[in-house]
Amino acid sequence: MEKAKIRKLHEFYKQNLIDVMTFWSKNGPDLDYGGIFTCLDRTGEIYNTDKSVWFQGRALWVYSHLYNTFEKREEWLKTATSIYRFLIDHCSDKTGKMYFSVTRDGKPLQKRRYIFSETFAIIGLAEYSRACGDKSALDKAWALHKRVLDIYRDPLGIQPKIDPATRTGRNHSLPMILLATTQCLREIDPRPQCDALTLEFVDTVLKYFFKPDEKALFENVGPNGERMDSPQGRLINPGHAIESAWFIMHEGLVRNDRIMINTAIEILDCSLEIGWDTEYGGLLSFVDIEGKPPEQLEWDMKMWWPHTEALYATLLAHSITGSQRYEEWFDKIHDYSFNHFADSDGEWFGYLHRDGSVSNTLKGSMWKGPFHLPRALLLCTRQFGKMIL
Repeated sequence: MEKAKIRKLHEFYKQNLIDVMTFWSKNGPDLDYGGIFTCLDRTGEIYNTDKSVWFQGRALWVYSHLYNTFEKREEWLKTATSIYRFLIDHCSDKTGKMYFSVTRDGKPLQKRRYIFSETFAIIGLAEYSRACGDKSALDKAWALHKRVLDIYRDPLGIQPKIDPATRTGRNHSLPMILLATTQCLREIDPRPQCDALTLEFVDTVLKYFFKPDEKALFENVGPNGERMDSPQGRLINPGHAIESAWFIMHEGLVRNDRIMINTAIEILDCSLEIGWDTEYGGLLSFVDIEGKPPEQLEWDMKMWWPHTEALYATLLAHSITGSQRYEEWFDKIHDYSFNHFADSDGEWFGYLHRDGSVSNTLKGSMWKGPFHLPRALLLCTRQFGKMIL
């Protein structure tokens, strides 16, 4: 990639990051009860005051990480502190299990059997501890990390959707998110167990879910990694696979493990090929590996977050390999994303029809908030900065 292009993109992504965070800082923080709203319409108006616990943790990480690594804006630290207090005071039950959603003032609404609220809280707590120098926040992160690991390792720790007496299996999202969670913790507090854990999660993804002969990373497999002949067993989630690829690239870079890096890039290659819509452009949300009807009715929608993951993953692959192939992929995803998702106020629409037209003008929901997009913009800005040198 030419230096002039790198400099231009560096400034572009930096400004877009600032614009996106301006949108959230103006409209998201709850000045009365603490925490952050994420159900925002196109203009930033709140259309639902219930709060996603996922996004209390995710937003805590974003605001704290930006304060730690991008710019020490007091407003970001103030917002992070508000989210931290709300998360700690209102988002767990008496046993320590975290909710999926709560009311504006923190009353419990919904609890799910998964551990994703916990994993996002872990990274937020850890990053906030670095921002404010509060060791107790880091202690809370490690305690929650242990709890999550105990649940992950216990076959009955997470109530299965399907009766295990009839059918058992593995899901890619758990080792994937635990890899990213442990990487974030290690960056702040590199305890001895971190390297063994991250290697375990990488090995799990590669051993059970990545099938080089089929050129695909599957979302669900049998207990020994075997293919399951069902819609769930044939499912490819391009966004998750691409996200997993750059997590593993990061781990390979930390370990100076070229084989791990090359395998991650192989996952990126096949996931882009499977996921890219050759007719309309953009990444499909779900794909059946055999071309059969996907179970998800939204399979052909274009969602914002797989594109943010693909922006950074292709840029990282280009930086590592120097290959023009990944520069071309980056350019294609960049053009599609900023021509279809981006809106004039700095935030992105979240959901498009297959043809690229906007399906819903919301900017945030219980599932969409300040995480995937600002994270990708920050990571790309940082990568361009390295490439300028």
